[in-house]
Amino acid sequence: MPDSEKITINMNAVDLGKIDLLVQEGVYTNRTDFIRTAIRSQLEKHTLEINQSVTRHTYAIGVVGYSRADLEKKQARGEKLKVTVVGVFNLDADVPPQLAAEVIESVQVRGVFNGSEAVKASLADRML
Repeated sequence: MPDSEKITINMNAVDLGKIDLLVQEGVYTNRTDFIRTAIRSQLEKHTLEINQSVTRHTYAIGVVGYSRADLEKKQARGEKLKVTVVGVFNLDADVPPQLAAEVIESVQVRGVFNGSEAVKASLADRML
């Protein structure tokens, strides 16, 4: 998955053993398959709460990205961005930190923020 993020979890030995039994029996391909399926099941279970939060906070869902040219156009028009994303927020590698800091008023990402470390540092004081 190109837009996936690696996470680490701790589990007790009994729960892990139960997962391994399900894998052994062919119910799941591997531990990762089980964990992804369990997470998706919980997300489906809480669809109403997620949708209410997205609406309340006006989040964009999916992948949102800006290039240097996009930000320069906003800058020329005197526009400011309030970024609220559930998913992935991409700022192209050629976006200078000063430009990002001038145009982006606030950043709230529930997921992954892809950008240079310098750009992230320039926006650190406005990340919610």
